[in-house]
Amino acid sequence: MIVDDRVAHGENEDTVGPLVTELLEENGFIVDGTVAVAGENVDIRNALNTAVIGGVDVVITVGGTGVSPRDVTPDATLGVLDRPIPGIAEAIRSSGLAAGAVDAGISRGLVGISGSTLVVNLAGSRSAVRDGMATLSALVPHVIDELSALE
Repeated sequence: MIVDDRVAHGENEDTVGPLVTELLEENGFIVDGTVAVAGENVDIRNALNTAVIGGVDVVITVGGTGVSPRDVTPDATLGVLDRPIPGIAEAIRSSGLAAGAVDAGISRGLVGISGSTLVVNLAGSRSAVRDGMATLSALVPHVIDELSALE
């Protein structure tokens, strides 16, 4: 899910959605699609709930994780999480900052479980997405396996 007012309203082209799709597919995931939503709490929450109810294994949000008043992705995500996984969020921030993705380093992004879906917030730059996906590549299959064992 891309959180960007301009992309959601067709004013800008989505450049990070295809990157996330490519990186997920390189790691063996099947990507059902990419959704662009405006940076509004209710829009983000509705899109997350739709994905969770739809039974997807993983939702990766990109954008809206910073410190400006318009960055509400973590706030909306918090409302749908059953259990946070702060260690993964911290690993994403730490590796992003080490790689020079400043927006990843100051991200308020969350990671957690909603139902049986892993939800991950990534910062919006291409470098933050690349680094975040590299950090997630070993962790996501493990989380999915654990969640699948509970079903």
